[in-house]
Amino acid sequence: MVAAECCRDSWIVPPANVLVHARMAYSTVGTGNLRIVRSGRIMRPREIVLALTVSCILDAMSIAGVPAVGRYRTMARHAVSSVIGSMWEKVCLAGMVEHGHPRAKRFASFGEGSMLSFPPGTIFNEEWISIGKKVMVGPRVSMSVGMVPKQPIAGNDAILRIGDRCVIGQGSYIVAHTGLEIGNDVQTGPYVYITDQNHGYEDPELPIGIQWPVNKGVTIGSGTWIGTGAIILPGTSIGQNVVVGAGSVVTGNIPDRCVVVGAPARVVRKYIPGTGWNRAG
Repeated sequence: MVAAECCRDSWIVPPANVLVHARMAYSTVGTGNLRIVRSGRIMRPREIVLALTVSCILDAMSIAGVPAVGRYRTMARHAVSSVIGSMWEKVCLAGMVEHGHPRAKRFASFGEGSMLSFPPGTIFNEEWISIGKKVMVGPRVSMSVGMVPKQPIAGNDAILRIGDRCVIGQGSYIVAHTGLEIGNDVQTGPYVYITDQNHGYEDPELPIGIQWPVNKGVTIGSGTWIGTGAIILPGTSIGQNVVVGAGSVVTGNIPDRCVVVGAPARVVRKYIPGTGWNRAG
């Protein structure tokens, strides 16, 4: 029976042609580089390439209808999948940016205990971005100040500020031009979009894309949760401990301790001292 066994420190993969009794294991020594062991010894790069090649050949033979190939194709695919998965996990760990990392030093500030996950999104003009302590920025998160990298920015203060202990969900975009501040303990789901700039459309004769943009600052109060896919538009001011529902489009002033949902977002619940959470009437 073909089986795969996974434990904390190792992957044991199904036997597959040239990878008979192969075992892929994480090294727990030194830098933690991936080790691929076969029959008690570290596999050479050419053996890894051979395993990948055999897998491709078996795929082609199976597609061509060669009999009795399916079983070996599955075994080879499991082995190669384990190699790729193990290597990718190590790449993500190695590519993470933490406090003291050379890239972290590009930021206006980058607090202790904070991290940028790998792979990153588009990040530029970091010298105008301030990240607090114990902040976790998920993979593929884009953060920027201005239109293009190395754009001259007036003043010396950070334009995009993220407070302490925040979590920015993967695939999110935070785009600042004039002033965007996120308080402490703010968390977002994945694919959230926050910006302080919008396209102008005052002249009905000109294409929207070439009209001068409009900038309005954004503030997000401490303790707020922003659900998956929400959009925070320019000029928005969100209070403390607010819940923004998934997919909401938020603009204007949102009071403290409430729940907003919809497009445009509206208050559906609010906290009243003495009576607790109440539906908004």
